Amino acid sequence: MDKISSNRSFGILFSIVFAIIAFWPIINGNPLRLWSIPISIIFLVLGLLNSKLLNPLNIIWVKFGELLGRIIAPIVMAIIYFIIVTPIGLFMRLIGKDLLNIKFSKANTYWIKREKKVSSMKKQF
Repeated sequence: MDKISSNRSFGILFSIVFAIIAFWPIINGNPLRLWSIPISIIFLVLGLLNSKLLNPLNIIWVKFGELLGRIIAPIVMAIIYFIIVTPIGLFMRLIGKDLLNIKFSKANTYWIKREKKVSSMKKQF
């Protein structure tokens, strides 16, 4: 199992989250969400005591994060690929650039002669 965060930091984090949920409506002039305040206090107390009661919730939270990572990462990578990499590749083909020098030719070899002389490896540093 991967290393999970401590119960202390988990409790304090969720205490802050539930406190924000409780006090957020005040910004728009709405009343407090009273149900969130006791939950925030419970998480704060359990977090400060580094209680073992938070361990199952902490494990569930970490597993949820791993699941989201497995779902979201490929989606983000696909978006980057199709919005950034593919248009650049199509544009390069359109203007006739071959940056990787992979065009087929009738040459006997595709070996590229080195123009620069390679130095000795005796004095590397």
